[in-house]
This record gives sequence, structure tokens and C-alpha cells, in this order.
Amino acid sequence: MAINGKTRVCAVIGDPVEHSLSPVMHNAAFQKLGLNIVYVAFNVTRNGLKDAISGARSLGLRGLNVTMPHKKAVMSYLDETDSTAEAIGAVNTILNNQGTLIGYNTDGKGAMIALQENGIYPEEKKMLLLGAGGAAKAIAFQAAQEVEELVILNRTSEKATKLAELLCKKFGKKVKGGALSAEVLKEELKTADILVNATSVGMNPDVNMSPVPLDLLRRDLCVMDIIYNPLETKLVKDAKAVGAKVVLGLEMLLYQGAVAFEIWTNCPAPVDVMKKAALNKLAEQGVTVEGKS
Repeated sequence: MAINGKTRVCAVIGDPVEHSLSPVMHNAAFQKLGLNIVYVAFNVTRNGLKDAISGARSLGLRGLNVTMPHKKAVMSYLDETDSTAEAIGAVNTILNNQGTLIGYNTDGKGAMIALQENGIYPEEKKMLLLGAGGAAKAIAFQAAQEVEELVILNRTSEKATKLAELLCKKFGKKVKGGALSAEVLKEELKTADILVNATSVGMNPDVNMSPVPLDLLRRDLCVMDIIYNPLETKLVKDAKAVGAKVVLGLEMLLYQGAVAFEIWTNCPAPVDVMKKAALNKLAEQGVTVEGKS
């Protein structure tokens, strides 16, 4: 595309951001729809965050994605946050609406859309969520509004219990938290319909690790791992081996990005184009993609 005086800019900020797939996904989408917008990555340190947000406002950037370690701290520099981001206490998307910076969190919506697009509908289902960190919290807030029952397990059980109590009170649903131990995991998996791994276990370079033993997985279980490097984690491979339905972490990344795209443009995101661009970039980075390395 030709960059000119009317070109708008969106960006991702974080530290680090060199690994981000967002630039290739969004630029492919902008080009597909013929939008005069470009997307870049800015490495922003903790000490530079305030100035970065001020600069984004002054320069008229259309929108930002926010990644680690700024999702919580950035909220102090925004004019508004939507109710979901406020409740989660983290922002991953910012819209610049004529100088007013509005924060959103699209992680939870991205995860739930990924499930639905793969034929997994959470209504009347029990979801077992592993982890209680930032991404897990976003998923939990969205899932608690849709599933019949939500169980959150975390290595630090107090963190999971506190989150569960908050969600139970807020949404009036059956939500409980506990320790991510072998015994509890085994018991909760017996009646779970959907398993979501939102821990870092299995992430590159620890690709031979899984938070769930193979013998606990079942054919009638849906397994989602939000890790996308490797594209297929050990948990995903084990789930496939027993015939379970799997949803890759790339799907959550894709759909949370699609939600952000629509916030900035008011246009439906060309998801297929974004996915192809992300897969090509992963292949370039040496991640095995559909038989390629």
C-alpha cells in the first residue's frame, strides 16, 4: 500500500515485542480491506510507558495493542476503560477516539470465539481452566458468563480461590477455585467438558512438558491450549492422540486480534487472511506449521 499524509497508524507496545505476530496479521487485514492504516511494533520499557501513551495521543495513533508487561500499568494513563477491562484489571487494546483513549480487553472474547468457531459451545458445559494469571483471568471473566460451571486451578491455590469467589459473586454462576495438583486435576477432569491451559507449561523451549498427564485425557473432552509457540504443544498432541477435540492457541491470538481490529475500524475482520499471515510468519520463525519447519 502507498503511505501518504492520510495514513493512520496502529501499533503494539510491550517489552519485548520483536516476537509479535500482530503486525503481520493486522497489516494483511488492512491491505485486504483497502484501509489506509499501517501497524507497527514499538518496544516500550516500563519507565517509558507514560511517555509512550502520551505520544500515541499526541501523534493521533488510531489504536494500540498492549502486551506484557504493560497490561495493568497502562490503565493509569487512559481516559476510559470498558467494564470488562475494568473488572479484569488489564487492558490489551486501546482505541484513540479523537483524543480520548479507551481501554478494552479482548483476550477472553478471543478465547471463547475460538471455541465457538471450532464447534465448541460453552453453554451447559463445565470448563476446567488451568492458571490464574493475566490471560487466564480474562478467559475466566468471559467464560463465567457463558459456561454452566467453571473450575479454576492454579499452583497458588489462593489466587484461584480469590478469582473464583469474585466471579461467583459478580455473575451468580457456579465457580470454584483450587490447587493445580495431580489429585485435584484428576478429580475435576472426570466431569469436565472443556479444558483450557492458560499456564506457560509447554511453551517453547519446554516443549516436552504438559500440565496434564496423557492418561487423564478423554476422547469426549475439548482441549484448548493458549500457547502458540509451539503451534502444537505436548498437551495438544496428547489430546489428539486420544481423539479429543483440540483448539490451538493461535486461534485465541487470532480472534482477540480480530476483536481489536473491529474496535479500531468498525469493519468485520478478514480472519482467514489474518490466520494465513500469522502461519506464514511462524513458519519463517522456524515454528513447525502444517508439516513445514
